[in-house]
Amino acid sequence: MATVRSAHTVWNGDLFNGKGDVTLDSSGLGTYDVTWKARAEEANGKTSPEELIAAAHSACFSMAFSNGLAEAGKTAERIETSADVTFVPGTGITESRLKVTAVVPGLTAEEFTDIAEAAKSGCPVSQALAGIKISMDATLES
Repeated sequence: MATVRSAHTVWNGDLFNGKGDVTLDSSGLGTYDVTWKARAEEANGKTSPEELIAAAHSACFSMAFSNGLAEAGKTAERIETSADVTFVPGTGITESRLKVTAVVPGLTAEEFTDIAEAAKSGCPVSQALAGIKISMDATLES
């Protein structure tokens, strides 16, 4: 069964001087300010489409990695994933860099790398971002 998640944005003004509010409708978690300056320069307490994509990518990867571990009969004590999404004005989104560290008892370094690579390419957000470079730095901690 498919699920649909929704958000909406109300924008006022032109691109460079205007501002907007993005609301997470499905979860009801809140409304967040968004501006061009926050997107192309400093965040200053506002979000951007790229930050929202980074949040989605880090969460999706963590879920896919956790599932890959379960399929291998392993359970992580901890998975910590960050995503840095690069936006170049005039070009667009060019890269998402994942960084994952995990504590997984009984997992070899080779198994860790294989499962992490499969999660990187298999998570639905990575697939949605297929037109950009997706890199990963993965560390298995003991």
